[in-house]
Amino acid sequence: MDAAEVGHMADPSWGEIDRAVLALVHERAVEWRRGLADRPIAPRVDAEDVKDALGRELPENGEDAEAVVARLADAAEPGIMAMGSPRFYGWVIGGAQPAALGADWLVSTWDQNTAMRAVTPGVVAAEELAAEWILDLLGLPPTADVGFVTGATMANFTCLVAARDEVLRRAGWDAAVHGLAGGPRIRLLVGAERHDTVDHAARMAGLGAPRVVDADDQGRIAPAALAAALTDGEGPAIVALQAGNLHSGAFDPLAESIAVAHAAGAWVHVDGAFGLWAAASPRTRQLTEGLVGADSWATDAHKTLSVPYDCGVAIVADPRALRAAMGMSAAYLATVASADHADPHDRVPELSRRARGVPTWAALRSMGRAGTVALVDRLARSATLIAAGLAEMPGVEVLNDVVFTQVCAALDTDERTDAWADALRTAGEAFASSSRWHGRSVLRFSVSNWATDDDEVARTLAAASRALP
Repeated sequence: MDAAEVGHMADPSWGEIDRAVLALVHERAVEWRRGLADRPIAPRVDAEDVKDALGRELPENGEDAEAVVARLADAAEPGIMAMGSPRFYGWVIGGAQPAALGADWLVSTWDQNTAMRAVTPGVVAAEELAAEWILDLLGLPPTADVGFVTGATMANFTCLVAARDEVLRRAGWDAAVHGLAGGPRIRLLVGAERHDTVDHAARMAGLGAPRVVDADDQGRIAPAALAAALTDGEGPAIVALQAGNLHSGAFDPLAESIAVAHAAGAWVHVDGAFGLWAAASPRTRQLTEGLVGADSWATDAHKTLSVPYDCGVAIVADPRALRAAMGMSAAYLATVASADHADPHDRVPELSRRARGVPTWAALRSMGRAGTVALVDRLARSATLIAAGLAEMPGVEVLNDVVFTQVCAALDTDERTDAWADALRTAGEAFASSSRWHGRSVLRFSVSNWATDDDEVARTLAAASRALP
């Protein structure tokens, strides 16, 4: 930084600009949040309209910071979907709790590259506490390693890479030295209704297409079929199980499936993007019986915990396996990694990243144990109420056994179901996403928002009833 730059940073006017910009952001943010419960949920314009409003040409001379932020808010807000609405049920997306939102603002303000423990202790401490609390709430081994990544896709990827390298090591092959070519072929086994991001993560990890194992009508893997598949073939194996089916919310029979997989020498990974949080509540914990016996787990904090995007959580029971797969070293890094305290970059694919675990700490600190349990219970109760209300409407069929937070409903024909879905979303009072399940068009309600309660469920059901064709 030269003298002119130092002078610029020290200039009091720089602080005044900062104050004006942040004041504007605060005003617009409060206005947006205040209207979330009542504004139409769907965007009112498309991306091309927003580009027009933003200005398509890069200006020759720049605008002042306050004008830029005002332009962004004015242009983008008509194209912003109200995903934080308590009646938004699309794609398993949560809202943002106040404490987590505030912490996220501070994370951006502090602007820490959260790679090295000794360099950024202020944010690493919060992340480490959040990791400890997550393990405690979910009943997972306290010695497990936790990495904060962008979402469940990268959490699955991180865990599968750790699994890949470890099962190869057990087979006598060092992937870190020799790569994958020439080594034993890994068998990846998945249930027929696993989430597509497991396949995506496996592809990025070089595992190729998985072998698909039969599942029942709710999407739960069949342990007997898994056992048969594991005996059909040789070489190291990874089994990816599911805690929370995308459509039904169903959980694989974890205890039995994990026992079957471990008997065959396989590593067991559990994709629990939203469902893993069922383990936090005594009312839903039976869904995750046997969970602790797996080798790795993936989940999201920006779903059930309602922290701002993005925050996925990769958990591996054996810290050595995770750090061997993800870790790196370089002379210029101020590393203090030890058996007790690894650097954050040793647990995730990135070296440069924001302190995304800090809002998770804030959400958990704000709720406490009792509040976290109450949140999980409220989400599950809301799904049950939505399902019961939909089932009473003429012609509506609820297609899944509602065990956690997912509800799939349909009318007698795909055309009528699609028309119902379009009418509901167009009206704007509530939003549920469309999908296909078991060969039928469905309207899927994914309950993920911390503010969804009985009153919001009642408004949702009224909107769904009005939208019926």
